[in-house]
Amino acid sequence: MTTRFEGRYVFVAGLHRTGTSMLACLLKDHPEIAAISDAPVPENEGCFLQGAIAHTAHSGIPGRYATDPAQHLIEECRFDTLATRERLEADWQPWFTPGGQWRLEKSPVNLTRMRLYQQLFPLSQFIVILRHPEAMAAALAKWTDVPANDLIDYALDAYDIALADMEYLHSSYLLRYEDLVQAPNSYLESLFAWLDLAPIAATQDLRDGNADYGGAQPMTAAQAQRARRLGYFPELQADAFDPAITHPLRLVREAAESVVPHKD
Repeated sequence: MTTRFEGRYVFVAGLHRTGTSMLACLLKDHPEIAAISDAPVPENEGCFLQGAIAHTAHSGIPGRYATDPAQHLIEECRFDTLATRERLEADWQPWFTPGGQWRLEKSPVNLTRMRLYQQLFPLSQFIVILRHPEAMAAALAKWTDVPANDLIDYALDAYDIALADMEYLHSSYLLRYEDLVQAPNSYLESLFAWLDLAPIAATQDLRDGNADYGGAQPMTAAQAQRARRLGYFPELQADAFDPAITHPLRLVREAAESVVPHKD
């Protein structure tokens, strides 16, 4: 008989090659955060371990899934049922490390399921990580035959959809890959404060992988105009950017906001 988990879920979401795995690895080192471990699936991603929401070769395709209307799951969709929640928890439970008041699940498709998961798990919290569209497109090139210019458009479209969805979430945290690798301990302290946990230092060194893509195709003028609100500019340039943090409790939100570097 499955024992129901009495804690809360934190879902990490983002496009492929934007740092979701890196972020999940940093978070799961906290003793109060359990994560899926040693599962026979890519990157220990929970989307492959459950049967409540079918995951086939047509699901979660890098460079395609996040703008596919069929994969955008929200309130009152056909999966918004108690049976879905119970099946998800039952299928995930054997793979989570024991202990902790939080369970962390990281799958890129979480980006298109945040509103559904909030309905299924009302106390859940959501972390969305972004990466410069040029770097994402260059990093994803080996996984897809989608042209770089189209991948940049894909990233910008996906970010627009995710930001719109986040307006419906009670507790969310939006950050960028570029900021995390520059100040990992500050962002970890902020994220742990947002989860109402004591801070721990990063247990691994991070490097800025964007440096590997100096020759990446730059954004067009139209793409650059769209990316400006996220602090992204052509040729992998990134301006200062404040993380967008929401939480039902003002003191928790303010504690999370207080420890990250802010733009002038």
